[in-house]
Amino acid sequence: MSEEFITEKKSAAAWFRDLRDQIVAAFEGLEDSHATGPMADAAPARFDVSETRRASDDGSDAGGGLMSVMRGGRVFEKVGVNVSEVYGTLGEAAQKAMAARGVPGMDSDPRFWASGISLVAHMQNPHCPAVHMNTRMFWTPSAWWFGGGSDLNPCIEYDEDTAHFHATQKAYLDPHGADLYPRLKDWADEYFYIPHRHRARGVGGIFMDDRNTGDWNADFALTQDIGRAFLPAFIPLIEKRRVQPWDEADKDAQLIHRGLYAEYNLVYDRGTKFGLATGHDANAVLMSLPPLAKWL
Repeated sequence: MSEEFITEKKSAAAWFRDLRDQIVAAFEGLEDSHATGPMADAAPARFDVSETRRASDDGSDAGGGLMSVMRGGRVFEKVGVNVSEVYGTLGEAAQKAMAARGVPGMDSDPRFWASGISLVAHMQNPHCPAVHMNTRMFWTPSAWWFGGGSDLNPCIEYDEDTAHFHATQKAYLDPHGADLYPRLKDWADEYFYIPHRHRARGVGGIFMDDRNTGDWNADFALTQDIGRAFLPAFIPLIEKRRVQPWDEADKDAQLIHRGLYAEYNLVYDRGTKFGLATGHDANAVLMSLPPLAKWL
């Protein structure tokens, strides 16, 4: 591996940005469609887009990204789609965390570069599932890897929706090896488990981290297909459920489930911890939190 890995980093960052543009367009298209509930007669919402910057200890350029958030829509109550490209030197806590995961060179050269896309969508209609997706590339002078996945978080579960979401993920992963989907599904089940609640936060999906087979192109192609699977896995569910009638009991169930989602992201999520520890824009890191939630 060349020390700078310039071409590969540019390719990954550009692809994450392109995926972001596709998802933003698809989500605004859903906002133009018919929906039910109190916001059904409202004007379609649009994303507010702002630049984010990573704060470095010495004030030098440390990269940033785009935070795109849509609130109060007819279909989406709150959705964030963020892309970032950040770099610099990892702080002591982040170095220790990386070293504990087996990343070499943290004690001698803690420079890093990272890029990725992350989204979380919280829906108006309780029958529409919340969803999370991210894909990313991380580089140090001694290592590189990919990570990411997507998982579905319905408050009202439908077996056929879960089956469609998982079948779509499997279809995109199978060309990369028949063993991948089962392994990444099991990884997601383990990663998105909430120990203090003794339950999963949703109905699962796929997840991977520290992906480095030694073949950058193959690992990048897999990461791209994880990203490409998202819209065909998710959009049909919303097109079907957005017009389904709901009542206050349904909304109450949704708010309670959102509390579960918030607990996981604040207590366990590795991406949240890393983003805050490395100085990235806190509003961008915490955009995953729901606008409203409830606890019993």
